[in-house]
Parts: sequence; C-alpha cells; structure tokens
Amino acid sequence: MTLAKRVTVFDIYDRAKTGEKMEESVWDYQVIPQTASKLKKKYNIKMDKSTIIPTDQELIDNLFQAGLEMLVTCGVYCIDTGRVIKYTKEEVLDAISHAPSSVIYGEGNNAVNLACRSYDDKRPPIIQGGPTGAPCSEEHFLNIHQSYAQEPLVDTIVDGVLQTIQGHDPQPGTPWEIAAVKSEAIMVRAAQDRAGRSGMGL
Repeated sequence: MTLAKRVTVFDIYDRAKTGEKMEESVWDYQVIPQTASKLKKKYNIKMDKSTIIPTDQELIDNLFQAGLEMLVTCGVYCIDTGRVIKYTKEEVLDAISHAPSSVIYGEGNNAVNLACRSYDDKRPPIIQGGPTGAPCSEEHFLNIHQSYAQEPLVDTIVDGVLQTIQGHDPQPGTPWEIAAVKSEAIMVRAAQDRAGRSGMGL
C-alpha cells in the first residue's frame, strides 16, 4: 500500500486554481444534494427524529463512510476561483489520523481543553457563548459580550460583528473593515477582563 503524500496549503492553493471549473449554483443545488441522496440509499441511512445523537454503531460507521465518500466525490468548492478542490480517500484518512485529539483553547485560569468526545463521553462539552457573527451596535457591543463572558457556564466566546465603526460602514476591502475587526478583538478582550474572565478562548 502506497502511503498518501501529506497535503499542504500549497497543494490546496494549486488545486483551487486548477480544479474543475463549475458554477457555484451547480455545486450547491445539483452536485451536493444528488450525491447526498445516492449515499443515503447506498449506506441505508435513516434518521430517527426521536434520537438526537445516533448510538447505533453500524449507523455511526455508515455515516462516517458516507461522509468520507461525499467529501472525496464532491470535493470542496472554492468561491474565489469557481473551481472544485478534490482530495483522495487516502489523503483524507491521512489527515484524520494526524489531526490533534485535543487543543488548549484560551490561556491561564480560563483556558479549556477542547477534546474529541464520543456520544457516551462523560466529560461535559465545551460551551461557546456569544452573538456568533450577528451584527451588534457600537453602543452595546462591549456590554453584549460582557454579558456572555460573565456567565459561569460559558467557556469561550464567539463574537459578533460591528454594524458600524465610528459611524462608518465597515465595507469589505476597505480600511474601515480592518478598523472594525481590530476594534472587535480589543472590545471582546475588554469585555472578558471586565467580567473577570481574562484569557477566555476567542
């Protein structure tokens, strides 16, 4: 058996420029749903609406195999180039086998260990709190994030975005966008400090 060559960011960049050219709508509304439908039948995947997390080992294995085959078949669509980035099965499995099983998220007393968990894991999950990309006003941005940071159950923050910066629209590709992103990071850190949760993962 030939071992797969480790895929690098340079490989992905090259594939994003040379992969199959395709309209985004074709990939979204034809390739993805048609492939998913075929794989659902192939692997006999049925959803039990009364079970949020499947625990049947055969179903779990089938879901993994279907997901693996879907990634290899469909690839990943690159919006910037309008091309499909493809991976081989061996490359995907190699990446999975070398992926870290845990990472430290945050620092100091408020750092948390973000680890892989199985459905029967007794460890509590990491709780992420925050507006999660929702637009927030400049006036209330700091207080909104402090309200999440001061909740003891919340382990990490997923921040919102500023609607305006100094009254200006943070339009993508402009200096105001850069100013807004920098201000968001500074204010979320300030919100964590005010809540006594300095070092929370962000």
